Amino acid sequence: MTVTSNSPQAAAVPAAGGRPVIETRSIDYVPLAERHGKVWHLFPVWFAGDAHLATVATGAIGVALGGNLIWTAIAVVLGSAFGSFFMAFHSTQGPQLGLPQMVQSRPQFGFVGALLVWITALVTYIGYTAFNQILVGRTLEHLAQVPNSASYIGYAVVGIVLAVVGYDFIHRASRWLTYLMFVALVVFSVGIIAVNPFSPAQLDLGSFALAPFLVQFFTAAVYQLSWSIYVSDYSRYLPPTVGVRSSFWWTYLGATIGGAWMMLVGTVAAGLFPKLALVESVISAGDEVFHGFGMALLLVSVVPLITIGTLNFYGGSLTLLSSMDSVRQIRPTVAKRVATLVVIGTLSTAIAFSSDETFLHEFEHFLVVLGYLFTPWTAINLVDFYVVRKGHYSIREIFNPRGIYGRWSWRGLVSYGVGFASMMPFAIVGDSMGPVARWMGGLDITMIVGLVVSAGLYLLVCRSLDLPAERAVVDTADDGLDPDVPAGTSLTAHAG
Repeated sequence: MTVTSNSPQAAAVPAAGGRPVIETRSIDYVPLAERHGKVWHLFPVWFAGDAHLATVATGAIGVALGGNLIWTAIAVVLGSAFGSFFMAFHSTQGPQLGLPQMVQSRPQFGFVGALLVWITALVTYIGYTAFNQILVGRTLEHLAQVPNSASYIGYAVVGIVLAVVGYDFIHRASRWLTYLMFVALVVFSVGIIAVNPFSPAQLDLGSFALAPFLVQFFTAAVYQLSWSIYVSDYSRYLPPTVGVRSSFWWTYLGATIGGAWMMLVGTVAAGLFPKLALVESVISAGDEVFHGFGMALLLVSVVPLITIGTLNFYGGSLTLLSSMDSVRQIRPTVAKRVATLVVIGTLSTAIAFSSDETFLHEFEHFLVVLGYLFTPWTAINLVDFYVVRKGHYSIREIFNPRGIYGRWSWRGLVSYGVGFASMMPFAIVGDSMGPVARWMGGLDITMIVGLVVSAGLYLLVCRSLDLPAERAVVDTADDGLDPDVPAGTSLTAHAG
């Protein structure tokens, strides 16, 4: 059995006196000797990960559909809290497994079967990056008349270079951006409340419209849920001793507070200036606080998009490497990681160049489709980790195409397919509605349906799993993989 991709020797030895400047690992296991960082560092990663201009657009959707400002704001907060709940549980998997997020799908879907969700994840990474490139291009054109082409290419180059540096840079940059965005959001929030430019109708709790409320709620939830494909990538270097509870709460609070707060900027901007485009509405809303603050708010909202671009490139590279490894096993190297980063950057830039104004308007539909695709996966992955296998996995077997998890796992694939199909009658994408959604007057409850059906079916079909026999293999399969773990000890038993 070939296990070089997981071996502690697969990465270069850190430079004397500290870790290497360029991250040397990719999809391989992170040994305990290389684990570092503090669990609270997860808060700024996900606060800064959400506090940027693209998140502002997500908070404006309910107002655009006819909801008033106060009920849209409530939907934003509740939706963010709901979506982040699932996302944060994925974050706890990183310290326990020491692996990137998407590689962890193999036990549920099989060595090759996991390609189903990886291809979807790649589309997500590339789509989000292209959207961010366009946002940066529009903003820099507005601020300094920078040509869009220069912005698109510059954004890709900077994101690729920073993603090459990797994990530790992302964490450090996120902490500084959190300080910056926290100050900007406090000034905006306190200022806009003090000025109080809202009409009575915008703050009328009696003007409740269910359809816009649910669309905004689930759009915010899906936006937060979409981080699930990234989240273990930025916790996998933490030692497993940080525990599930602390890694969950630091991730959950960072994502929920950063995401909801930034979405509310979009809610306020759209509520006050519904006829303006995104950039202009943010500037106008900021200027309500004091003249000139709108431009400052816009500028600081764009800066974190650079880090988000880095996250998208970094996660896209790991997912592409995982996909390649499923087709033909590879030895992870820095060169391969750089090559996949260039591929992701080239594709996103090509989309940005070929898109027009309609791309920004289609972002809502993009988020909806993502929700349909990732809801079954997140249910299956979390149920498998916390209920079925209870955190006991073999790192070597995850990378073994003929191992205990199989090439194709019918349990995960069938649960995903049935869960996805169960959502379709409730689906709403633009003007297109499933029959049940139409009968319900345009209410979108697909996320709830997908979670319940996928999780329930996966639990049912996993009753035929021979878990004692699998656990016997897991307990010895990784002997010698990590020199700091005694023989006969499961590397992932910490999550049990």
